[in-house]
Amino acid sequence: MKEVRVGICGLGTVGGGTFRVLARNASLIAGRAGCNIRVTRVATRTPRADLDLGGIPFTTDVFDVVNDPDIDVVVELIGGYEPARELVLAAIAKGKHVVTANKALIAVHGNEIFEAAEEKGVIVAFEAGVAGGIPVIKSIREGMAANRIDTIAGIINGTGNYILTEMRAGREFAEVLREAQDLGYAEADPTFDVEGVDAAHKLTILASTGFGVPLQFTRAYTEGISTITPYDIAHAELLGYRIKHLGIARRRDDGIELRVHPTLVPRSHLIAQVDGVLNAVLVDGDAVGQTMYYGPGAGAEATASAVIADIVDVARSVIYQSGQRVPYLGFDPGAVEDLNVLSMDDIQSAYYLRIQALDRPGVLAKVSSILSEHGINIESIMQKESELKDGRIPVIILTHTVQERQMNRAIEDLEALADVEGQVVRIRAENFN
Repeated sequence: MKEVRVGICGLGTVGGGTFRVLARNASLIAGRAGCNIRVTRVATRTPRADLDLGGIPFTTDVFDVVNDPDIDVVVELIGGYEPARELVLAAIAKGKHVVTANKALIAVHGNEIFEAAEEKGVIVAFEAGVAGGIPVIKSIREGMAANRIDTIAGIINGTGNYILTEMRAGREFAEVLREAQDLGYAEADPTFDVEGVDAAHKLTILASTGFGVPLQFTRAYTEGISTITPYDIAHAELLGYRIKHLGIARRRDDGIELRVHPTLVPRSHLIAQVDGVLNAVLVDGDAVGQTMYYGPGAGAEATASAVIADIVDVARSVIYQSGQRVPYLGFDPGAVEDLNVLSMDDIQSAYYLRIQALDRPGVLAKVSSILSEHGINIESIMQKESELKDGRIPVIILTHTVQERQMNRAIEDLEALADVEGQVVRIRAENFN
């Protein structure tokens, strides 16, 4: 049987999982690939005592893998922007195929990387960069090739989903975050997870794959979950909603929406039922309708499953000399659309508002008047006398769908009222109908 030789750069969580699964399921994978896939060199800064490399050459310099003339496929699992970008471009320059799980690299530098790969006639595969072991990129790029995709939305960061799930029991954000760090779900610096940057990286890739537009990470609106309180979660539940941290990409006639933020989702919707560290991605195509992809969005062997699926795809192309089977982002470069990423001012949503008001006569009338002046209709309003404390009472309002620009102006006017203290809390709502 023919053989494809692989070099793995990075033996951390995903790299170690990839090595183990390749070794454990070698004959099964070979049967599906039509060739043997053999790891011939590994590189990592820190050796893994728990991994038996079986005599495979080991190096601490990832560029030794790139410079090895016998390697066909470089697997980049070191993460981050640099030296990952330099490593991938060097591999491409030497005519080697690349498999990566690095969503940050693809989201920020993907346009440059894919252009270089196109010129050299090599493949860059990145399934593991989005939603861990869920094969959502392949599903969009291949399984839904007949569809005009209008919406991609979902839970694409397990850390944030775990925190919001645990907060439903009344626990505070800071407490649950510390627990997530102890369990290994969150990094020591959790900023990328809890402030939405990680999800924005993934959403950028999903939008480009689904809509056929260039990668535009810098245009994505990003808002985290650190300001969400158990109070908001409980009152959303009373209104029939659940708060989820979603990435939402939506095609419109005048451009595309690209946004990550806490979102009220009806409790009856499938996405609202996805708890813990699991991910779920909803894709809406004009022919097939709504489909949803659900499963582990991280983890050593779950992500390794996606990495190895890409290695198998590349190996088939190498063995059968078929070249790039599918365009990188699902579209031929000449067919990419120049769709504008819309400003958040131009998106439309229903809104949950929490207003800390003084307990005075006429306050609700003033609030309602301001919302009415800005063309905002109220769906429901909630104020409990039992929550009155020190002369202040929270007012919860759920609005009908309105343009964000109108809501921004209304919130400015609400916060200027002498009867309102502090900032108005705003959470957008989606029905996905």
